[in-house]
Amino acid sequence: MAVQNISTIGLIGAGNIGGQLARLAVQHGYRVVISNSRGPETLGDLVAELGSGATAGTAEEAAEAGDVVVVTIPLKNIDTVPVAPLEGKIVIDTNNYYPQRDGQIARLDANEATTAGLLQEHLPSSKVVKAFNHIMSGDLTTKNAPSGTAGRRALAVYGDDAAARATVEAIIDEFGFDTVDGGPLADSWRIERDQPGYVQPDDKAGLERHLAAATHDKN
Repeated sequence: MAVQNISTIGLIGAGNIGGQLARLAVQHGYRVVISNSRGPETLGDLVAELGSGATAGTAEEAAEAGDVVVVTIPLKNIDTVPVAPLEGKIVIDTNNYYPQRDGQIARLDANEATTAGLLQEHLPSSKVVKAFNHIMSGDLTTKNAPSGTAGRRALAVYGDDAAARATVEAIIDEFGFDTVDGGPLADSWRIERDQPGYVQPDDKAGLERHLAAATHDKN
């Protein structure tokens, strides 16, 4: 385990991305507490697969237990994320905006907000970091590689707290990916859905080019 002072990762959401991140976390020696909207009793198969390093809980329990907590649920449900247990914590936001699922969100449609910015507004005392939103879930455990590997896949990281970004970058490196520090959450639109770098298998240089090429005019 390479990242200091982090022993437990909480997951609010246990879908495709949440399940894969739980697998990576356990493989690297972290404990995980996993939750979903249907209740801990529905997560028995995943917990059994993950082994003794994993437990199922409610969203509140995952938020309370995690030194770092991942929010990986539909964007329309972020108001259900518990606030008090996440105060002062790093919260990794993997969410994307899909209007057909989430409904139309006027501020996103008008480019007046970002998906991660909406979560940060909901969690004003947390350190929200945007990450893991632009990779297909299956690639998390099949396209990772040791540090220094030529052409290693890269993931973008955005957040308003530089130390929180650095912590998440260290976790991502441990999980097998290079990183590009994109800066504050206000710029995280550059890796949202339909932008050039979204779900592209970029190395670091390629991702940097795609982030620079991003535009609010997606038509």
